[in-house]
Amino acid sequence: MTRTFRRGRRTCAAVLALAVAVALVTAVRPGRADAATTFTSTVVNVASGQCAEVPGGASTQALQLAQRACTGAAAQRFTFTPVAGQGETFTVATLTAGSCVDISGASTADNAAVIQYSCHSGTNQQFRVQASAAGGYQLVPVSSGKCVAPAASAALVQLACSTAADRAWRLAGYTPPPSGGATFRNPLSLHGPDPYLQYYNGYYYLVTTTWNSTITMRRSRTLGGLATAADTLLMNLSSRANGCCNMWAPEIHLLSGPNGTRWYLYYTAGRNQADYLGTQRIHVLESAGLDPMGPYTFKADLLDPSADNTWELDGSILQLNGQLYLMGTYYAGNQPNFIKPMSNPWTLSGTRRLLSAPTYGWETVGGAVNEGPEVLQRNGKTFIIYSASHCSTPDYKLGMLTYNGGDPLQSSSWVKSPNPVFQRSDANGVFAPGHGNFFTSPDGTESWMAYHANNSAGGGCDMNRTTRAQKFTWNADGTPNFGTPAALSANLPVPSGEPAS
Repeated sequence: MTRTFRRGRRTCAAVLALAVAVALVTAVRPGRADAATTFTSTVVNVASGQCAEVPGGASTQALQLAQRACTGAAAQRFTFTPVAGQGETFTVATLTAGSCVDISGASTADNAAVIQYSCHSGTNQQFRVQASAAGGYQLVPVSSGKCVAPAASAALVQLACSTAADRAWRLAGYTPPPSGGATFRNPLSLHGPDPYLQYYNGYYYLVTTTWNSTITMRRSRTLGGLATAADTLLMNLSSRANGCCNMWAPEIHLLSGPNGTRWYLYYTAGRNQADYLGTQRIHVLESAGLDPMGPYTFKADLLDPSADNTWELDGSILQLNGQLYLMGTYYAGNQPNFIKPMSNPWTLSGTRRLLSAPTYGWETVGGAVNEGPEVLQRNGKTFIIYSASHCSTPDYKLGMLTYNGGDPLQSSSWVKSPNPVFQRSDANGVFAPGHGNFFTSPDGTESWMAYHANNSAGGGCDMNRTTRAQKFTWNADGTPNFGTPAALSANLPVPSGEPAS
């Protein structure tokens, strides 16, 4: 059974029925020296001055909460109990014994009802308390990453987080953690496979696979803020006959060409929704200027000049020795990485050449795969970090090629490291980490990576892979040291030079 079938089958199944994600990541301040503690409080909306309430103090299962004039009644008081090891995350009990505040059906959609329901351990009953720019605090359900807010009817729902005052609440009984060095917590996107993250001109920009006909992007001043940033639509591909559907592995690159310096967005898309086995190809958009958010126009289908007979995926750009190259992966009995020369950011000048093929045992778990090549350059050294083994296994991981001089189109110009450079951590609950890319901190002093991973060994190649980021260091010989993937419960220091949240 080829990898093309397995990847397509699992991903399409995910489109039909996305499993509920089990973790939230958002920007947080560092945890208290002593752990967060239980407290009881009213929950007062910053915009309206009204209190969240269990209507009539009823014990009714699945009763939707609402905001009402504050009275001090028991129906307007809630008990916040910290979730062990999760920082400022709490379950919220109502006045009825055994009942908790809950996002109905564990929905991730806007306008899902905030209800009273029997307490359980689900993440749709866990709420992160985070400071709001409007004053007070946002209440962010772990299951969705959205914010509790009143609807026009005064009933409580979840909506996309923003700085609006109606997304913020005053919690009189809450003692915030002490001030200090800012931290964030992974993941940065609950449904964020194949992430590409860059810092540019004061903002972080994130694009990920959507597995539909849209290309979207998130933007945030802070790294942790990407977790609740809106997905902005850049382009709808549904009318494109040569690449309408199944969009994955988008990347943005600031490149100089005949049209001056522009952002180029490379992505994979298929020619129809049903044929996800054979029609995936690489395409490129061009920005109108220097804003990574666009607007973008379609520029070209990057079809191989002489070998357009198999799918090609995971397009990325290498700039080396004054030359531009397109990299990616294709099918050739197994799944190797390719490299091709380009004459400008949207035009190929040669057919694909072999860059790397799966040769070590750790590259063949579940299928012989090299894919997702990404460039990492520092102090005159060039590395290509790629993903290996099949993404349906928990042993999906990162390998490394090192450029040793000569023609980059020759595989002999690249030396493969004999061992993986980043892989699963059972102790930290991180499985199948892969598709990494690299960026620097706002002040340019730190090296960072973004990647996707699963929360369990049973995760697959679907949209429940989450985007994560962490700092990495460098070995004495100039090679990168990515360390171990961090646990979702870890509070990680924000990148150096990042503005206050």
